[in-house]
Amino acid sequence: MKHILKNIAIIATLVLFVGSFGSCEATKNANNKQKGAVIGAAGGAILGAIIGNNVGKGGNSEAGAVIGGVVGGAAGVIIGDRMDKQAQKIEEEIPGAKVERVDDGIVVTFDENSGVYFATNKYNINEASQTTLDKLAGVLVEYPDTDVLVVGHTDSTGADEYNMTLSKNRANAVTNYFTQNKGLNPSRFTTNWYGETSPVADNNTAEGRAQNRRVNIAIVPNEKMIKDAEKQAEGN
Repeated sequence: MKHILKNIAIIATLVLFVGSFGSCEATKNANNKQKGAVIGAAGGAILGAIIGNNVGKGGNSEAGAVIGGVVGGAAGVIIGDRMDKQAQKIEEEIPGAKVERVDDGIVVTFDENSGVYFATNKYNINEASQTTLDKLAGVLVEYPDTDVLVVGHTDSTGADEYNMTLSKNRANAVTNYFTQNKGLNPSRFTTNWYGETSPVADNNTAEGRAQNRRVNIAIVPNEKMIKDAEKQAEGN
């Protein structure tokens, strides 16, 4: 299964942004309330945080489409404030998750050490993962003006094609849990998968493979939030 990001310029910019990530603490990593006036590339840093080391492989849809661009000016400050608060809420509700504020969005990473994990060769949502996803669903209900991208990954154990399917099934399982079990609007969600093609750690070690068996969730402002922020900025 092939996934091609058509805009090569955006991909090139994305790679440059990946190295800029710092602390795992969302509000310390990038406080967009303070830097909202800076205009960035089309969600490149967010996409880089999700994909990891290999850009543009795997999946079934244009991941960049749901991410969009970075809003600048006064509206960007307003959006940054709202997303900072949402990121902080996620950290409070799910202390084991890795939460990053990147551009205008939030990237949440779940691996085998942080709340959402799968048994070997399985993609069903187990009881422990349900507890974590329930908490995140509560935050998504509290902050409805966002879109959500769910991305699945595997380690390098097993055949390439098998891992691609496994990551697809795991990503879809998370999305379906939100939309079918928790009643969140399916229109908010986009699902993607990359199999073993986008590692963030060394697959030659058990610890690295555990980090690569992960699901990323990107939360970004939707059109309503952006328009509301622009309207509020014009009124100030």
